[in-house]
Amino acid sequence: MTDASSDFPFPETSTDPDAPVQQARLWCGDGWTARVLKNEDDDGWAVAMIKDGEPEPALVGPWTMGRDKKNPKPLDGPAFSTLVKTASEFVRRHEQQLHASLHQSLEVSARGARITVSLDIVPDEDNPSALLTAHDEAGEQLAQVRVSPAFKLSRASATAWADGGFAKP
Repeated sequence: MTDASSDFPFPETSTDPDAPVQQARLWCGDGWTARVLKNEDDDGWAVAMIKDGEPEPALVGPWTMGRDKKNPKPLDGPAFSTLVKTASEFVRRHEQQLHASLHQSLEVSARGARITVSLDIVPDEDNPSALLTAHDEAGEQLAQVRVSPAFKLSRASATAWADGGFAKP
């Protein structure tokens, strides 16, 4: 039987502050930190992926138990690479979804032409705002008005705005 501490060797301390951290429960590199934590909800373990410079984890997921069924499996290079890829993809999808919800655009036929109407929301805790903008086929701006960030951009609302002479909806 082996000592539980031997299952989680810690590398020798380096004097180089830029040296990567590669410990059994803490691994840093590629702009990310993986930290294995006790799962508060059950007897298992979780891994938190924290992007450098961010205060909160970007992703927290279950982590595998070690052979002793008591301690977590130690982090290693391949596992860390997979975690970085997964967390990066998760953050990228979240950013794309946020961008899509804040910047909407569609084309409508109104006033005898194709008009691109866009809604750009500026999320601000104190003073959120949004701009509704119309462009013609050549990209020339036809109109721009400030609207509530709760404004719902749809084909019907865009067409009505254009047909109404671009008056504030």
